[in-house]
Amino acid sequence: MMHSLKEVVKSVIRSAATGLSGSKIGRFFLDEVVTDAMQRTHNVRHGGVSLDFTVPNMLNHFRAETFSTKEPETLEWIEALPEGSVLWDIGANVGLYSCYAAKKRHCRVYAFEPSVFNLELLARNIHINRLVDYVTIVPLPLSDGVRESTLNMTSTDWGGALSSFGELYGDDGKMMKKVFDFQTLGISMDAVVEMLGIPLPMNIKMDVDGIEHLILKSGKNILQQVQSVIIEVNEDFAEQDAKVSQHLSDAGLQLIDKKHSAMFEGSARFGRSYNQIWRRH
Repeated sequence: MMHSLKEVVKSVIRSAATGLSGSKIGRFFLDEVVTDAMQRTHNVRHGGVSLDFTVPNMLNHFRAETFSTKEPETLEWIEALPEGSVLWDIGANVGLYSCYAAKKRHCRVYAFEPSVFNLELLARNIHINRLVDYVTIVPLPLSDGVRESTLNMTSTDWGGALSSFGELYGDDGKMMKKVFDFQTLGISMDAVVEMLGIPLPMNIKMDVDGIEHLILKSGKNILQQVQSVIIEVNEDFAEQDAKVSQHLSDAGLQLIDKKHSAMFEGSARFGRSYNQIWRRH
């Protein structure tokens, strides 16, 4: 019922926008609507930290409103990071956790995010929270090597997720419903340091919705020196789950825990997705 109502509303809005775009005053009105949407922010307070996030649509409102409850295990992991340490946030999306790590622990964050739809919000969020000196955006997908391929996307929404570089499967290993794609360059974890000169991470957060195991495969030199990793894995994708465990174990890391929020319990789609926490001992 709710989905049908949303589709009706979308249809009405599209029709109205089409009509308005036919006149100069209409186009001015539409421009102002988009500009106003990009100026809207939502304040989040967690762990003694205050952050403002850009919320141009319902998805980003949801991300901001559930900041403390959607991935509490990720927040706990960040809160235990050494002060001022280097963090790679691989699959940074719009930067909620990059900003939290920078402000809460003064981490030097490298935020890897290839989505053209998320990059503007990521940059805005870094800017409005005055974290430009702490967070560097790396607008490239990580992959199993240095190569040109396609970023396949299931959404063109600001703040959207479930994209895949060079593959057509999603986080569950099933064929994704692609709605948008473009050619770009991917780079391996090891090559990021060798070719771009980015500092070695002490800690890694990884959430790229399906190709985590491929990224880890070509990051052996990096993983040998990492102290902790939090990585999202869907256990329904058995091959990925097994290979993630193999790569991290081979690097000398141990699985300490796996968690997800109570909001995902019983979910047919995300009920078997967990943030795995690995540490070096």
